[in-house]
Amino acid sequence: MRLAKYLAHAGVASRRAAEAIVAAGRVNVDGEVVVDPARDVDASARVSVDGRALSGLEPRVCYVLNKPVGVVSTAHDTHGRTTVLDLVPVDGARLYPVGRLDADSSGLILLSNDGELANRLTHPRHEVPKTYRALLAGGAVADEELRRLREGVELEDGPTAPARVRRVGAHELELTIHEGRNRQVRRMCAAVGHPVLELRRERFGPLALGGLGEGEHRRLSERELALLRAL
Repeated sequence: MRLAKYLAHAGVASRRAAEAIVAAGRVNVDGEVVVDPARDVDASARVSVDGRALSGLEPRVCYVLNKPVGVVSTAHDTHGRTTVLDLVPVDGARLYPVGRLDADSSGLILLSNDGELANRLTHPRHEVPKTYRALLAGGAVADEELRRLREGVELEDGPTAPARVRRVGAHELELTIHEGRNRQVRRMCAAVGHPVLELRRERFGPLALGGLGEGEHRRLSERELALLRAL
């Protein structure tokens, strides 16, 4: 197994992040610093990261969390704010967020130690759909504004891909996008004259919040994991 994949399966980071960790000289294999993420390792290898020995490949797990507003979707926060990992205390498993939700947004976020799955779900080429409910300012949303959102909106980093958008109230929309740009839904809505007041992610691929309460989490079943890996 390649070293970057080994680190991902050991719960250190996603595969892309693991490649950067290796290239930075932070990984030691059998007493030797290794900077090649393609280096082959096997189950008998003694691997450490930043001087901390890994205990081997962890059982791969994934949790869904209903993130509240104010919680940050990072593994650590330098400002001492509550993170998504604080809400999913799992002994022994080194979880990290899959994708991001900004602190002002709420809803469905995944946490996993499966770096390969995380890469599949977040890489743009896989176009995993994510559905949001947005409460908007700026008056009722006009048909022309809906059309612009559906066909693609010009942002400072280029036009967005077409989105599925439906009106669920005079000031509320449901939007499904396949991209993962920073604060994309907020910027799309602002671009058509309707700043977002509240934003909640309700679906991530085949997964839905369902009856999961704010701040609550649950472990995904093997069937749900299989659905995610098949995306």
